Amino acid sequence: MSDVPASNPIPSFPPLEFPQDLVIEYVNLVRIAHSPSEMVFDFAHILPGYQSARVQSRIVMSPLGSKLLYRALGENLAKYEATFGEIPMPGGGSLADQLFRHNSPPDKPT
Repeated sequence: MSDVPASNPIPSFPPLEFPQDLVIEYVNLVRIAHSPSEMVFDFAHILPGYQSARVQSRIVMSPLGSKLLYRALGENLAKYEATFGEIPMPGGGSLADQLFRHNSPPDKPT
């Protein structure tokens, strides 16, 4: 008998089905809230200079599912940066400054 431990089988995932009427949304802001039993992700789109963002989708997950998403996102970002280079972060100030700074609305077309 071998002293090498048996490896864990790789989980297989079911194929994904995409409905024909699936709407793809671009988001550039995520607000995250939580309770003891769930994590709530509000995905929104905000234009520079505007004070409000339009929520495109709300996703509610368990804390475990959220942690697995966090891990998968980190792994995929690392793979992306290994292939395409480091993603530059905006400089200057804190993350809060970047997220909540007040910009002037764009000029209205004449």
